[in-house]
Amino acid sequence: MTDHEGSSRGVASPAATEGAGGRVSADFRRQLEGYGLTTAHILYRMPDHPGILQSFLWQHYDLCPHFPELKRFLDFWARELEGPLHSVRVAHARLIGPAELRRVDSEFRLN
Repeated sequence: MTDHEGSSRGVASPAATEGAGGRVSADFRRQLEGYGLTTAHILYRMPDHPGILQSFLWQHYDLCPHFPELKRFLDFWARELEGPLHSVRVAHARLIGPAELRRVDSEFRLN
């Protein structure tokens, strides 16, 4: 389906999805593919003072329930950073759901 067909069917108008450069934003495309905003609250131990916990907040678009982006980040953390992980709390929200996009069978124009 082209952009013209999508706009004539009411799926998404170009004005609603185009960025400043006239193209659909990558974030919007990812949301249509099922990605949602994932927030991870990471507690880790300070390398020099293991009894002290430090907090880190991570946010990215990711796929629930497997969270491949978050797993990739945590693997990087364990491999490259000195602060050992204590715990990770995850929150996820799909920003665009099936009820928000629907096909429109007709279009009314004024003027």
